Amino acid sequence: MPLLYVTDLAYPARGRRYCDEDIFLTSRLREHFALALCHPADARALMPGFDAVIVRNSGPVLHYQEEYDAFRAAALAAGTPVYNPLTGRADMAGKQYLLDLTAAGYPVIPTVDDPARLAELPQVPEYAVKPKQGADSIGLTFTATPAGPAGAVLIQPRIDFTYEVSFYFVDDAFQYALHAPDPARRWELRPYEPTGEDLAFARSFVEWNTLGHGIQRVDACRAPSGELLLVELEDLNPYLSLDLVPAQVQDAFVTALTRSLHSFLG
Repeated sequence: MPLLYVTDLAYPARGRRYCDEDIFLTSRLREHFALALCHPADARALMPGFDAVIVRNSGPVLHYQEEYDAFRAAALAAGTPVYNPLTGRADMAGKQYLLDLTAAGYPVIPTVDDPARLAELPQVPEYAVKPKQGADSIGLTFTATPAGPAGAVLIQPRIDFTYEVSFYFVDDAFQYALHAPDPARRWELRPYEPTGEDLAFARSFVEWNTLGHGIQRVDACRAPSGELLLVELEDLNPYLSLDLVPAQVQDAFVTALTRSLHSFLG
């Protein structure tokens, strides 16, 4: 079964090398699947020649929004399997989930999308404001007086968190965790040994997303009071930082991913 592997090998990610990760993954996956790589802007045109598409480090969709929307519509119309499945409820569908999770009482950084609703957030000296359709911290600003059209921005209290931590899953199976001890250096990550409470926190969001198959990264911050709060639930093209985990963890991840793909593709 030939797979079209979508990646932007030249995307200039801060503190990360997308190309290295996808070169590693494709070198291992080709032991089990016939693969061809393409840029996300070419996915729609090339898709008919393949049985399925796997979207990996394709960069922020906002850089090629029209092409992505056309690819998504064509894949749905043709019934082409896409991994991760296009039913994701988190970043794959935009940032509305942060508002939905806030309203549902999940442990997430409180979020509103209208400056007129600022009173619903904790009162803090500064707020984080970013475009609702943004990604990769593009357009992020910090201000004491948030502004912007209702429904177009996300507003959150700026939290003086202790550190950020990411939990990586294949399907519903936890694989590993990494954390950034220095809040100012988001991508200087080190292995992290999660507690049972940490894993229950992360798993609650994976369960909320209801993806039967796929790779998900649950990003959280450790609040000053000690609890974890969700920062982002990445279910479209999460970077995995595989170069920072031991070889045996890499092997286990590839095994889990291969098993997931076989199960997904039937």
